[in-house]
Amino acid sequence: MLSTTELAELLGISRVAVFKRIRTGDIKARKVGRSFVIDKKDVPYILGTVLTGKEREEVTKAVKRTVKEYGKTLELLGKE
Repeated sequence: MLSTTELAELLGISRVAVFKRIRTGDIKARKVGRSFVIDKKDVPYILGTVLTGKEREEVTKAVKRTVKEYGKTLELLGKE
């Protein structure tokens, strides 16, 4: 588990910004006493380094559409 201070340092933002993101639901946190804690396994999602299923699906669709529309051009560029 990470404290809000530790997460703020990791993200390079203020503790107040972390609290705002917790309040809006952007960061999942659990209240322990008077403090919030964040599960370490959620950090990659908070940092945006992991794609969700929906995001992965959107990227796949975009790649397929691009290859369909620009496939020949991409082949020619790949030969250079």
